[in-house]
Amino acid sequence: MRLKFVEGKQKEMIKKFKEDNNLTWNQLAEILEIKFGKLKTYVDETSLIGEVLYKKLDKKRKYFQFIIERKEDNWGRKKGGINSNGNTKKINIPKESKEFAEFYGAMLGDGNSHRTKYYNSISDKRGIYMIRIVGDSRLDKDYLINYIKPIIEKLFLVNVRQGIFKNTNAMFVEVHGCRLVEFLEKKGFPPGNKIKNKLRIPGWIRRNELYLRKCLRGLYDTDGSVYKLTNQNSHQICFTNVNFQLMNDVRDSLLNLGINCSKISNKDLYITKKSELRKFLKLVGFSNNRHLKKVKMWNLDKIAP
Repeated sequence: MRLKFVEGKQKEMIKKFKEDNNLTWNQLAEILEIKFGKLKTYVDETSLIGEVLYKKLDKKRKYFQFIIERKEDNWGRKKGGINSNGNTKKINIPKESKEFAEFYGAMLGDGNSHRTKYYNSISDKRGIYMIRIVGDSRLDKDYLINYIKPIIEKLFLVNVRQGIFKNTNAMFVEVHGCRLVEFLEKKGFPPGNKIKNKLRIPGWIRRNELYLRKCLRGLYDTDGSVYKLTNQNSHQICFTNVNFQLMNDVRDSLLNLGINCSKISNKDLYITKKSELRKFLKLVGFSNNRHLKKVKMWNLDKIAP
């Protein structure tokens, strides 16, 4: 079987094995019993790595969770070839809506879009296209399976796959499809690293207050937290993200909605005053039971009018 990894992970795995064993590239090729040129195609991620080779490189299976697809060894030689579903899968193109804005917020929080292009031969171009939202299987299962998954299915009329990464508490919902990845890119969500791409709340959401409130809900459902302050009869709602541009957008959006919040502290943004908690719960709120249960447990819902 040939294995397809999340973009960048096959290269990372090979380089880590080389560095951990203090090998030169030529020595690594010799140990793996492959030619140097073939090793280079694996490092460049223009060829899919085989299962036998993978087991040599990743004996502790640390990279198993990043495998996104398996193909037969002769998949590239089959008559007519086997194109990725991403090249042919049709989707519904949704209009801008509050549901789409909430989904977009969840993507900005715990989601990602992948587009990996590679070549089986000089004339045979392939690609893996996928969107995925990840959460904690112990805390976010109901939210991902019973809330986010139906929204994605309704918006795009696609089948949504769900699963749990082996030996972890992380679970995911995902969809493969070129058209979906390209559509989200047009709406301001390009594939790749969200931090490097400096993803922000797009203008089409910021210009519509209802869309903005729903987008913030998606963001807080995924990257937010609710808790009681230690030894105090007060609570906080916190938003955490390492994307400084997105943090600024979230803070500006809260202020524009009339919800006062703290300045950004490292990677956190806080809402603490009861009057502001009341505004947040009224205008933004949560869809994730992970947070709703705490709101109910701590009677924060009584703060809301």
